[in-house]
Amino acid sequence: MKRHTLALLALSLLSATAGEKALFNGKDLTGWEGNTTLWSVVDGAITGKTTVENPTKGNTFLIWKAGEVADFELTFQYKFTVVGDKPSGNSGMQYRSKVVDEKNFVVSGYQADFEVGDTYSGILYEEKARGILAQRGQSVKITAGGAPAKPKIEVTGSVGDSKAIQALIKKDGWNEFKVIAKGGHLQHFINGKATVDVTDETAEGAKKGILALQLHAGPPMQVQFKDIVLKED
Repeated sequence: MKRHTLALLALSLLSATAGEKALFNGKDLTGWEGNTTLWSVVDGAITGKTTVENPTKGNTFLIWKAGEVADFELTFQYKFTVVGDKPSGNSGMQYRSKVVDEKNFVVSGYQADFEVGDTYSGILYEEKARGILAQRGQSVKITAGGAPAKPKIEVTGSVGDSKAIQALIKKDGWNEFKVIAKGGHLQHFINGKATVDVTDETAEGAKKGILALQLHAGPPMQVQFKDIVLKED
């Protein structure tokens, strides 16, 4: 009976993780590429850090080098180290993106945004492209506008109150972010709560691309990532 129970448990665990792939080994930056004066592994977490003595002049990224992804679910943990009376920190997970500056590790594309502040965590931003596509709490449909850089953004509903979502986000602790991308349907979740629900019907909306972690230019900051797990459809 015990053997049978253990076998069923093992089968259940195997089924639950079928198709999932850990993108970070918890030890070093194997499989990732970026500016190693800014990116390292500290206490088992990928760590992006800028200081007064070692800033970044522009947004720079740690790029996952195992290829492009199309339809997927991606979960990861992130944490900012809050320092001083005026803490700062802005980062994000790029997805379906592309490299636009190999030398400086710069990418463009969809970004699951998060920060130390109270405004941008959970939004859908398009780095070096169309900018903010959905504010936190919004359900949005994006259609072609007068020019590719100016799409028509229609707010079709709500996934929750922005302030209530923000209240669930830890300022100085680990948070879980999930991104689900299926065709033109994009969803973000922080700590289990939906933050945006977007349908991008435009030709500019990428259907596949790379993943990358952002380290934002500006005041000194530190952001960490762990438990990065990808499940592709």
